[in-house]
Amino acid sequence: MVEVTVTPQSSLADRPVQVQVRGLSPSQLVTLRASLTDEQGERFQARAFFRADGAGEVDPGRHAALGGSYAGVWPMGLFWFLQPDTLFRRLVKRDVAGSPFRVRLEVFDGLCLVTAPQDQPLAACEAERWYVGPGVQRVPIREGRVRGALFLPP
Repeated sequence: MVEVTVTPQSSLADRPVQVQVRGLSPSQLVTLRASLTDEQGERFQARAFFRADGAGEVDPGRHAALGGSYAGVWPMGLFWFLQPDTLFRRLVKRDVAGSPFRVRLEVFDGLCLVTAPQDQPLAACEAERWYVGPGVQRVPIREGRVRGALFLPP
């Protein structure tokens, strides 16, 4: 049974996570895809092609991506190389304190340049990427023409 995991499942956006795929056949060629939908409903994706090792595992922190959105060993490549489906859109988190970005990670058999709605992943999981830690207080700042926010630790 194929399994994809992200550890930790919930973390701050600037913290590294470990993505691992287990249960593949040795040397199996797979596509690992990350996707998220922002607060405006815009979708962002990154994908990387990997060949499983002899144990049937893929770890982007140890194994080089053969292509896709990036190539080489990039432990956080699926998160760093997210691109919009619509040109000229930027990934911006507007509600930093209220909700995380939910990044869906999926593993597909073979090389998948484009996935159709009927394509089923071998495995999937979700990671939460928070922009404000627990207990942090956000204080809006308005002083003259200055606008901003002060984030106070607990």
